[in-house]
Amino acid sequence: MPLAPLAPCPCGRLASAVAGAPAGRGRVRAGAPLAFADCCGRYLDPLRGGPAPDAESLMRSRYTAFVLEDGPYLLATWAPAQRPASIDFDPGTRWLGLEVRAHRSTGAGRAEVEFVARQRDAGGRAHRLHETSRFVHAEGRWFYVDGDLR
Repeated sequence: MPLAPLAPCPCGRLASAVAGAPAGRGRVRAGAPLAFADCCGRYLDPLRGGPAPDAESLMRSRYTAFVLEDGPYLLATWAPAQRPASIDFDPGTRWLGLEVRAHRSTGAGRAEVEFVARQRDAGGRAHRLHETSRFVHAEGRWFYVDGDLR
């Protein structure tokens, strides 16, 4: 499911949450949603950008990958020791929003991100996924390890 480069990024990151305005897109009003191309899109496109610079950015880009049903990106950003063989998406699931509640370092090359993601299933029922995810920095990039649901 493609997303226009100037569409608001599904992760909901706001311009005020990132230092400076994105280059080449003009002025971005503080508090305005970042465009997909200037936010998670640069991590999901292997020809455009490098790896996510921190655990929160990786978690946000993984949320966006779930919205876009980008299985290859999700698998590539999963720590190899915990990576499943494949990812299946639930047909009809609609992701409704992401709230990052906390992002903290837990040691050298380790971090946690607490978030709540909202979704609606094919039957119209709303669900909340409240998780504290663990990440590790290895080989010059961040990887999702696992998480605890609340």
